[in-house]
Amino acid sequence: MGELGKCSNQEWLDDVYEKILVKMKAECARVGTMIPYSPKEGRYHDLDGMGGIHNWTNGFWPGMLWQMYEATGDEAYRTAAEGVEERMDEILTDMKGVDHDAGFLFLLSAVADYRKTGNEASLHRGLIAANLLAGRFNPVGNFIRAWGDGLNMNSFFGDGDVSGWMIVDCMMNIPLLYWASEETKDPRFAHIALKHAKTAQRYVVREDGSCNHIVGINPQTGEFSDNPGGQGFEKGSSWSRGQSWAVYGFALSYRHTKDESFLATAKQCAHYCISNMAVNDWLPLVDYRAPEEPRKYDSTAGMITAAGLLEIAEHVGEHEKRFYTEAAFRILRACDEKFANWDPEVDSIMDGGTYFYHDPSGENTEVPIIYADYYLIESVLRLKGKAMFAW
Repeated sequence: MGELGKCSNQEWLDDVYEKILVKMKAECARVGTMIPYSPKEGRYHDLDGMGGIHNWTNGFWPGMLWQMYEATGDEAYRTAAEGVEERMDEILTDMKGVDHDAGFLFLLSAVADYRKTGNEASLHRGLIAANLLAGRFNPVGNFIRAWGDGLNMNSFFGDGDVSGWMIVDCMMNIPLLYWASEETKDPRFAHIALKHAKTAQRYVVREDGSCNHIVGINPQTGEFSDNPGGQGFEKGSSWSRGQSWAVYGFALSYRHTKDESFLATAKQCAHYCISNMAVNDWLPLVDYRAPEEPRKYDSTAGMITAAGLLEIAEHVGEHEKRFYTEAAFRILRACDEKFANWDPEVDSIMDGGTYFYHDPSGENTEVPIIYADYYLIESVLRLKGKAMFAW
């Protein structure tokens, strides 16, 4: 693992934490209340994601700011995060753009604000978002519908009735519903989250711990219909970011429900990810079931997997904890060595993010993507005992 491999995990952790402090202080001053996605020529630009203000990634910058505020107490982070949150009000007044990713958008912005400051306006934003997410629930099929009518998802993923599609990503969004139930003392939100997680457990996760990205369910009868190919190499392959959502998402459903089957499923998916990365220098390929060449990486999958492994580590016994923590360290350190850019004058930390396997333009292949940085920061702060719980 190069020079980094010569130091201990604790030495590496302390070094990276100091680098994050420098990098994020510079980025916060430069970026402020812009909502970034991926830098162009080393600089972030406002709302450059595909969906504008509704882009599902828009919660990650305020999430990073709240994590840094928790760790440092620097008011500049809080001020910028609150400014982004106020801009995101537009999402709640143009609700046609809200889909299954309401959790990504509002857990890391409004709900983080409320948890930290008790801001009543932030509470209201979070509860509106939770109601919108709950409103996507199909009670016949027991799943939360992915995407919306305005997006032609068939052009990306092939033919299918998108009104019956659920995706693995949503496991990271349903914590918004668990939070809403805890906050309102109304179990309806948690019932929806639990039913969706059970359906995902049944149809998304395969016996070997690999996952489908998309599952098609007949929206009229609730019967399974198909598992269309998604953002990985092909139907039946193993898209690594989807695997990472499963690792972290099922671990979070265990945290919120104490249903032991969710922890078992999180472990199953984690072991699949660990075994695949262990034979690839602890680096995440875009798809774990793709041709050997061309070799394509996705650092975002590595950062999310590491964060999920650290979540699992909080829920296992003392003698099991080391396995998940050590695997997380190895992934973080390998990705740091290969992909990280710590120059404070350049926006973004983690290069090497790939949005989907088949990217004809190449513009979304092995590039810096905002959520790789979020999960890196969350993981490092968690290991330092300085993280805000955001899920």
